[in-house]
Amino acid sequence: MKLTFRWYGQNDPVTLDKIRQIPKMSGIVSAVYDVKPGEVWSNESILSLKSMANENGLEFEVVESVPVPEEIKLGTKNAPRLIENYCENVRRLGKAGVKCICYNFMPVFDWLRSELEMKHKDGANSLAYNEETVLSLNPLTSSLSLPGWDESYSKEELSALIEKYKKIGKEGLWKNLEVFLKAVIPVANECGVNMAIHPDDPPWDIFGLPRIITNEENLERFLNIVPMKENGLTFCTGSLGASLDNDLVKMAGKFANRIHFLHLRNIKITAPREFYEVGHPTECGSIDMFGIVKALVDNGFDGYVRPDHGRMIWGEHGRYGYGLFDRALGATYIAGLFEGIEKSQGVTYEK
Repeated sequence: MKLTFRWYGQNDPVTLDKIRQIPKMSGIVSAVYDVKPGEVWSNESILSLKSMANENGLEFEVVESVPVPEEIKLGTKNAPRLIENYCENVRRLGKAGVKCICYNFMPVFDWLRSELEMKHKDGANSLAYNEETVLSLNPLTSSLSLPGWDESYSKEELSALIEKYKKIGKEGLWKNLEVFLKAVIPVANECGVNMAIHPDDPPWDIFGLPRIITNEENLERFLNIVPMKENGLTFCTGSLGASLDNDLVKMAGKFANRIHFLHLRNIKITAPREFYEVGHPTECGSIDMFGIVKALVDNGFDGYVRPDHGRMIWGEHGRYGYGLFDRALGATYIAGLFEGIEKSQGVTYEK
């Protein structure tokens, strides 16, 4: 596996010179953030990211993410043009040496949380989700907002989008995802790029919006749409693990050869559809981190890995979920898990 670290560009308070000091860190996961979804990234922007990483002794082989515009998800008349733009981004990234692209197909809202700074007994704080709180805030009428909301939409635009998704439903969303995959995956194959869809976070419908990348059955359905290696998964333990119905150890073993990108984080489930984010080790939360990594190694996983959302600890302030300290601790824990499991199976490490 290759250990990587999410970096949000030059405005990220976690700088490349700090990331490079984390043991076994191979590269960054980043993106071009100043281009509207659906438009083509400039070669100069892509190569600038690569150059900054390389100058700090890091690789730039994973992009997270190339956003999929709502018009593609909805299958509007503009979708074909936007899909071609997406394909051009895949070509440009492949030419620049990117090997893996993470993306999602979540309607309207990205990841959702009800709280950004839930206080822990030890003084740390982290992201948290409470279904009752989320559902009490109608996105069409509430003056409040939740983490993960895209506030660039007016209430009128948001209302129209939600109604469009309700109209197409889950099967309509599956149909539009199929159109997208059948256009993009062959291009990825030509360019040596693996596409890795991120599961919905949390993995259930919200505000009547359909969510489809949620469980074992749906992951299998997704992979069978285009049964090529390049059509693969971002296996996010915190997203999939929020559902008590998901057996992550089983899923990790079953899909190991199609998992191109691994997001490892732990959560503590306190009730159905209620959880908060904790430190990465298994004992900290509800997810069997050891069991997942062992299932992956046992079944030949050899992709990219990054520590996902971390707590804010030791007085750090920064981008919620993406501070330095706890993610660095998570990275060393992940490296230790892989080393211990791989060495127990006879894998040798170069010195």
